[in-house]
Amino acid sequence: MKHALYMAPFAELAEPAAMVEVAQAAEAAGWDGLFLWDHVLREPEEVSEIADVWITLAAMAAATERIRLGPMVTPASRRRIAPLVRQTTTLDRLSGGRLTMGLGLGVDSGGELSRFGEVVDERTRAAILDESAEVLAAAWAGEHVVHRGAHVTVDGVTFAPRPLQQPRIPMWFAARGRALRPVRRAARYDGLFLIEAEVADLERALDEVRTVRGGSLDGFDTAVSVSPVDDAALLEVPGVTWAMHSMAPVEPLADILELTTAGPPA
Repeated sequence: MKHALYMAPFAELAEPAAMVEVAQAAEAAGWDGLFLWDHVLREPEEVSEIADVWITLAAMAAATERIRLGPMVTPASRRRIAPLVRQTTTLDRLSGGRLTMGLGLGVDSGGELSRFGEVVDERTRAAILDESAEVLAAAWAGEHVVHRGAHVTVDGVTFAPRPLQQPRIPMWFAARGRALRPVRRAARYDGLFLIEAEVADLERALDEVRTVRGGSLDGFDTAVSVSPVDDAALLEVPGVTWAMHSMAPVEPLADILELTTAGPPA
C-alpha cells in the first residue's frame, strides 16, 4: 500500500511557496505522493483564493526528487488537447518521470464550467474525455497522431519530445459511488480513483476492472480516499494500492504541515 496526500491548492496553499514547502515536507516524511485538486472556481463562501495547478505542480516537481505528483483530477473538457500534451510531457520530464495524470469529467461547483462557457452536458464531457485520453496515449507514445473525432482534432502531428515514462504517463480516472461507466474507462488505462464509495461499491468496481482486463489487476492502480467521512475498511479490500489522505480544502497551513511531517501510517 502506498500513501499520498490529496489536497486543494486553495486559501493558504494558493501561495506556490507554501505548496512547495508541503511537498518538501511530504518527501522528507516518507509519503509516496502528493496530488492536487484541479479547479478554477469554487463557491465564494467556500474559498476565493485558488492557485493554477500546473504551475504549482511544476514548482513542486523542481523542489522534490522522489514523490509522485499530479492533478487529481483534470477535467479534459476544459482543456485544449495540444497544450495538455505539451504540459504533461514537460512536467513529466521536469519531475524525472514522476507524473501521474488524473482525469475525469469534472463538476460545475461554483459554476466553474457554466460561468466560463464550458461544456456542461455530462454525456458530451464523457465523450471529450474518451477522445482526449486516446490522443494523450498516442501522443505520449510518439505516434503520428491523426484523430478527427466529434470533439477533438489532431490532424497529423508527432509530438516531441516524449515523456520520460514509457509507454506513457500513467492515467488514472475518477469514478464516484456505484457508477460503472467511468470504472470501465479506467480499466482500459492505468488506474482508478474512487470517491464517495462504500466497500460494496469498491468491490463491485474492482470486479468490473477485472472483467475488462481479462481477469487480472496486474499493473493497475486503485486509489481510494482516506478522510474522516470515508470507511477505513476500504483500505482492506484486495486490489487497493493507494490511500489518498485528504484534508478540508481550507485547512490552515500549520495543520497541513503538522499532518505532513507526521508521515504516512506505519
